[in-house]
Amino acid sequence: MFLTVLPRGAEAMTEDDLTLALRLAREAGAILLRHWRARDRLTVSAKRAGDFVSEADHAAERHLRSGFARARPDDGWLGEETGTAPGRNRVWIVDPLDGTTNFLRGIGHWAVSVALAEDGALILGVVHDPLRDETFAALRGEGPTLNGRPITAARTVDFSAALFGTGIPFGGMAHIDAHAADIARLMPHCAGVRRMGAAALDLAYVASGRLDGFWERRLQPWDIAAGLVLLREAGAVVEGSVPDERPEDTGTVITATPALFPAFAAILRDVG
Repeated sequence: MFLTVLPRGAEAMTEDDLTLALRLAREAGAILLRHWRARDRLTVSAKRAGDFVSEADHAAERHLRSGFARARPDDGWLGEETGTAPGRNRVWIVDPLDGTTNFLRGIGHWAVSVALAEDGALILGVVHDPLRDETFAALRGEGPTLNGRPITAARTVDFSAALFGTGIPFGGMAHIDAHAADIARLMPHCAGVRRMGAAALDLAYVASGRLDGFWERRLQPWDIAAGLVLLREAGAVVEGSVPDERPEDTGTVITATPALFPAFAAILRDVG
């Protein structure tokens, strides 16, 4: 079974949650790097048009799942490749390889994403980029870091100088036209839009000031959970398609620096 039982008191002697998440994310990253160097020999299958999974994804998720099961046997699990396992009031939310298509095509922009939710609220996020040896991390209330150093959202105030990120729908997704309309409305007003293919890293880039904002529709929990913690701790504004909507409930994310968010959200929501 996935959930095992530790002797009473054993969990208290293990690593704290953030140290545990950092260690396992980096170990998963090392597994992915080995597959990256031999990616031409990977077995790959398609979940749907444009959405791929490989043995690298599976190997990294197996390591993460077994690691959290040993260290936190009472916690629940939500993984992209292995689904859910019941637990108490805490759930680890994991994408073992965000940016699989980039990975398979030799594009060096992909990451491991690990988050922890407690009583339905996201409290921890780690996004690890093995190729660049960059690890973004945050605990709720303690601020975000990059390789242990504090980070914050950008201080851009001029919308015409702002750089935004997004994820463009593919295949038969129903919201392709709506997203194309978003870009058409936004592009005349900003310095550019980047589509890099790994939402977890995109959100981490907003949290660290590399991007001024990001938006995308209908993402999965494992795509955004860690990034949402980073964003909120970095001082970014985070909403869904409407102001009172939480991205973790719907998968739709609109986020930007406080100075830019009102105009950014108005354009995306086609207000005025």
